[in-house]
Amino acid sequence: METAAARLAEVRARIAAAEKLARRPAGSVRLIAVSKTFGVEAIRPFIEAGQRDFGENRVQEAAAKWPALRAAFPDVALHLIGPLQSNKVSDAVSLFDAIHTIDRDRIAEAIAAEMRKQGRAPRLLVQVNTGEEPQKAGVAPAEADAFVTRCREVHGLAIDGLMCIPPAGQVPAPHFALLAKLAGRLGLASLSMGMSGDYETAVTMGATDVRVGSALFGARG
Repeated sequence: METAAARLAEVRARIAAAEKLARRPAGSVRLIAVSKTFGVEAIRPFIEAGQRDFGENRVQEAAAKWPALRAAFPDVALHLIGPLQSNKVSDAVSLFDAIHTIDRDRIAEAIAAEMRKQGRAPRLLVQVNTGEEPQKAGVAPAEADAFVTRCREVHGLAIDGLMCIPPAGQVPAPHFALLAKLAGRLGLASLSMGMSGDYETAVTMGATDVRVGSALFGARG
């Protein structure tokens, strides 16, 4: 069975190759290791192998397992990549270094209030539902411009970029292209897109953050 270090090296090599193919600077893509549902014993080997960015879907789960790890490895950065409920905003702002899933005014307003209260400034991204799937979080593409503008001008948030999760079973490239087009129009620097099955495509299409879980940790139970 491959070690965590070997799997991490493989994914990093593939990202580097995709960067080179796209004529992008080496190291321009941030690898977020998606550690949701995995415990401390599975995560620690990746930290020890040099991985520093990790993604979690649920605030409560992250709060249960990360404080001890962060005490041991204070340079680790945590990314919230799952939907955020309004009653979890306080914990999210205190725990995460980046929130990728802002998608409605109520959450934007609550985040702004907590950032002022706590004196913290996590990196903020807006989730776009590029496939306009009714069961999925995110703003519709047609509403992205207006929502990002409200985040900036009404809620006083510095939005850093956009995030998407293409529909399962669809070719991801058109969704990545749409997200890149929206970000370019809005003057946003960050594109959080690409997962284990398509992160190399995402890199060639401008991703700055790729969220890789099963290619690193293996299949989830």
